[in-house]
Amino acid sequence: MPVLGITGGIATGKTSFTGCLARLYPALRVFDTDACARELTASDPAILSAIRDHFGPGVFDASGALQRPALRAIVFADPVQRKALEAILHPAIRRNWLDLARTIRGHPGPNPWLAIDIPLLFETSAETHLDKVLVVACSASTQRRRLVDTRHLAPALAESMIASQMPLPAKIARADFAVWNDGLPDALEVQARLLSLHLFS
Repeated sequence: MPVLGITGGIATGKTSFTGCLARLYPALRVFDTDACARELTASDPAILSAIRDHFGPGVFDASGALQRPALRAIVFADPVQRKALEAILHPAIRRNWLDLARTIRGHPGPNPWLAIDIPLLFETSAETHLDKVLVVACSASTQRRRLVDTRHLAPALAESMIASQMPLPAKIARADFAVWNDGLPDALEVQARLLSLHLFS
């Protein structure tokens, strides 16, 4: 089974583009690493224990549930803390999608594509495990607008989140494909259709 890595920047539209591909190519298997991170931080005892040990009880509520906004404010204010959280989460997330890829590749019969939505793809050297990489990009002003107006984040936090990732031009230069998502949803759909014809037909 070929594996396509889909990456980009915060609020560039990776999930929307992946959804477009999945609708156009129903055989596509999708693994969302952000969703995996949410699952791990909601219910994995080892992950939650490691977070509590490093960040303290202040990022948990009275019932013991992780307070993601509190943790997010800490890690995007301090690169050292962000790296600490990544060191807790990323190995477990990678094990999950690598295990999925190995399992599907081991099945007899035709193997459709597997798409892995990985925000920090190049930052974590995940490209070594992928057959192709696609970057979903947009302008920095569009990123800021989506984070502040749509996700209702403070402007300073939005800026720090954008700055914490590899610049989009650097990601585009290293990718096999690039999609520009500064316009209407229809434009994203057209680009997804062109890619599906190129890869899946």
